[in-house]
Amino acid sequence: MVISPEKWDALQARMRALGIREDDLDEQFVRSSGPGGQHVNKVSTCVMLTHRPSGASVRCQEERSQTLNRFLARRRLVEKIEEERLGKLSRRQQAIEKIRRQKRRRSRRAKEKMLAAKHHHAKIKAGRRPAGQEPE
Repeated sequence: MVISPEKWDALQARMRALGIREDDLDEQFVRSSGPGGQHVNKVSTCVMLTHRPSGASVRCQEERSQTLNRFLARRRLVEKIEEERLGKLSRRQQAIEKIRRQKRRRSRRAKEKMLAAKHHHAKIKAGRRPAGQEPE
């Protein structure tokens, strides 16, 4: 699988916005572990990336391709640094907060309002039934 130039450009733009330069990155290639057979055992496809100024480091061995792992490691590093700098504003943090709000238990008043709306809607639908037909 090849990464499109648009994706590379978008990643480079995010890196520039955060002030991450290629010169500040230490990149190491090591052998991956896990499934993949002979290819994984012979080729160093796992990428370890360290950003010297911030000390942030990531390791990526998701794919069998070293090139793809290099791209994914850079993207993961950018997300990690964004999260450190932006805190609550980061995409990952926003997603976590959204899930937390969705799972949160409703207040008693909210639950009563929801049930009242359902009962009201049921009465409207019952009025649409032909005469003499009762619900099962």
